[in-house]
Amino acid sequence: MKKVLILMTALGMLVLFFGCARDLSEYQYLKEPLIHIKPGQKMLVVEVQGDPNVVGKEAFSTLFKTFYKIKRKEKGLKGAAPRARWPKPFDTPKDEWVGIWGLPIPESVESLPAQKESVYEVKIEYWEYGEVAEILHIGPYSEETPTIEKLHQFIKDSGYEIVGAHEEEYLKGPGMFFKGNPNKYQTIIRYRIGFVGK
Repeated sequence: MKKVLILMTALGMLVLFFGCARDLSEYQYLKEPLIHIKPGQKMLVVEVQGDPNVVGKEAFSTLFKTFYKIKRKEKGLKGAAPRARWPKPFDTPKDEWVGIWGLPIPESVESLPAQKESVYEVKIEYWEYGEVAEILHIGPYSEETPTIEKLHQFIKDSGYEIVGAHEEEYLKGPGMFFKGNPNKYQTIIRYRIGFVGK
């Protein structure tokens, strides 16, 4: 019976994950950097320290399990692409990286379902945005640097500075069970920004 429940949960998460998929053509305008106003978002969050290649799968699994429990109570709740904020500089050793992994949830979600013991604690937080600069990266995560540098230069040339952590929104990436083709991963890279000197 326990194996059946585990299998059903895994299948439910798989359906949820692929249910989050959407028409990615709507994001192609971000192949060039863009500045716009983004409203704040209530998020389901876990904070994890460690190499994201090692701890990321468990962090996302914990988030999706909690989201799936909420989905059973909140009728019509649709999944959205997961995100992560990276507050430490990228030259930090990977085992010391801090990832704040998140899934958007509607304002109507006020509390979390009971959680079984887990390595990571799930919380509800509100992510502020305002003015943001974004760009779409297509390809492996390991090859993001030129895209990030292009966005940094655009921010500087536009008279802004970065005022928030590096954030990524994972439109298309590895699935729960299969790695997929890293050359086809699509990631929005995002920074909160403000005018220089303000």
